Amino acid sequence: ASIRTSHVLTWEVLMEAGLRSDAVVATNTSSISITKIAAEVDRPERVIGMHFMNPVPVMPLVEVIRGLRTDDATLDATLNLCTAMGKQHATSEDRPGFIANRLLMPYINEAILVLQEGIGTAEDIDKVMKLGTNVPMGPLTLADFIGLDTCLSIMQVLHSELGDSKYRPAPLLANYVNAGFLGRKTKRGFYTY
Repeated sequence: ASIRTSHVLTWEVLMEAGLRSDAVVATNTSSISITKIAAEVDRPERVIGMHFMNPVPVMPLVEVIRGLRTDDATLDATLNLCTAMGKQHATSEDRPGFIANRLLMPYINEAILVLQEGIGTAEDIDKVMKLGTNVPMGPLTLADFIGLDTCLSIMQVLHSELGDSKYRPAPLLANYVNAGFLGRKTKRGFYTY
């Protein structure tokens, strides 16, 4: 994914806004390369990813992503911050989707393909996965919760960055987003809210 900015965010601009020179700049992106984001600032060694899982107050995990230029002090400070917030942390290399979305989004996308092909209803797909694999919510309910536009965006990043057709977004997902059915936030997705 390309990073579109109207101007390059310099470290000086951040410091003028009150940021200390030794501050860590963390992004909550769930799929964009930390290395690409860090390339946009003057102190790339101080940039790191902190991917909080939703809902943040409930989920105990933060996925921490180190860019190629992120230094050890930034990583240590970020891991200590996670611990201070009462969160557990797992670290990921800076690869498309990191760990969480590299695994989760193809799972959700496949559930959408199963729905698209008429293999099962949304309710039955979610029931099979929830009761059959002991996950707290089915993949289509989860997609609605995350936001179908967000799911589509992440799948597009995975597809473009990895170039593998297994990451091609389901056409039904794109159609729902084009129709404005984004999940819970619009009260319409795979379910009506």
